[in-house]
Amino acid sequence: MGRSRFDRLTTSGTEEPLALSLSKGGVRQAVNALHRLYDFYLVRHRSLTAVSVIFVLALTCAFASGFWLLFRLAYLILATVSLSYLWARLNLWGLEVTAERRVDRLLEGQATEDRITVRNRSWFSKLWLEVDDPSDLPGRAVQRVISLRPRGYRSWRVSTVCTRRGLYSMGPPTVTSGDPFGLFRLTHRFGYGQRILVYPRAIELPNFYVPSARLPGEGRFRRRTQYVTPNASGVRQYQYGDSFNRIHWPTTVRTNELMVKLFEMDPASDVWVVLDLEAKVHAGSGDDSTEEYAVKIAASVARYFLMANRAVGYLALERTFDLEEAERGAQHYMRILEHLALARADGDSPLADLLTAEARRFGRHTTVVVVTPSTDEDWVVGLQSLTQRGVKVAVILLEPSTFGSPDNSLLVFGALAASDIYTYLVKRSDDLAQALGSGIDSPWVAAARNSEVRP
Repeated sequence: MGRSRFDRLTTSGTEEPLALSLSKGGVRQAVNALHRLYDFYLVRHRSLTAVSVIFVLALTCAFASGFWLLFRLAYLILATVSLSYLWARLNLWGLEVTAERRVDRLLEGQATEDRITVRNRSWFSKLWLEVDDPSDLPGRAVQRVISLRPRGYRSWRVSTVCTRRGLYSMGPPTVTSGDPFGLFRLTHRFGYGQRILVYPRAIELPNFYVPSARLPGEGRFRRRTQYVTPNASGVRQYQYGDSFNRIHWPTTVRTNELMVKLFEMDPASDVWVVLDLEAKVHAGSGDDSTEEYAVKIAASVARYFLMANRAVGYLALERTFDLEEAERGAQHYMRILEHLALARADGDSPLADLLTAEARRFGRHTTVVVVTPSTDEDWVVGLQSLTQRGVKVAVILLEPSTFGSPDNSLLVFGALAASDIYTYLVKRSDDLAQALGSGIDSPWVAAARNSEVRP
């Protein structure tokens, strides 16, 4: 009969490896405990450890020899340690620390504007206070050593330029106090921490072009919208909050009631930005990585179409599935930026699977813009199937070899060209505004435009 895993581990043949693994675990725990003790006594509290050893030796020798000077030395050490602890403790008593933060969302390149205020509510002076507002925001340094007079305060402004997108923690402010002999360091936190979200900065794309999906029969595709468009479809009664420039005065005069115009959305096609966040296809690190380039490009493309009053959707698959349905407006753009600010290239699903699973979202009157550094040709097949269904497709391909990857995109670029899929190729250190507008006057673009207006 088969034995269970537990039975196999407890038999004579496997008893020694099991005991060996347990012994290794015990040794590892003992080593970690010794490391913590070493760090506590010989690194962070070296002065207190040395004084404690001297105190024990002096007291032991005093009892052994009866020499009065050793007794007094021990008493002096005990009094010094006690007074030092009281000094450090009382130096933190009666303090009030506040951190005023104006915003919790910023664009990459903007600066945070914070104000740190430390107040002394007691009647005793505070000496050698180390004030810090800890944060993982790159380039932020707030540490300062101050002294406060009785009932006094100190306040200063902290400005930090946000150089990289992401979610960062700010605070809570801490104050550390010590004693003149360096025996104690006591830290106290004030208030609560806060998070700040840094959006990626989009760039202007004056010459950007992708094949557009023209909608035939404009009137059949219109739908009501809250935005002002050239297409007025009717009137309704005025409601609180309606803009005065939407009032239809002839109808207002005729009915003797305030009436506002209703608008319909232009019959423009939806645009979907698909961002590839599979971990193994990305290369580079920091700002010179395909991940950062891809996020900035996706933000720029979304901004370009939203500024043109087009409906834009966002689709990506990292550890979680990120989706924003195609909509218009500034608020929708901020929602897309929130996704991009938190985007990380840690997914395990290839781009081909994402395109296959979400192909139903892309109709005949849809334009799909794919941003990827992948050199796998399987996703090209997925784009070919979309073009056969009438979906307009464009690819922004990052050249991974320029970011330190051993792979290059030559074969993928050739497959895209053979499939007549419009493609931008972006390399490291390229000017994105120029790289994404370099093909505007090429014969390929001219041919694509001619095919769009051809009856």
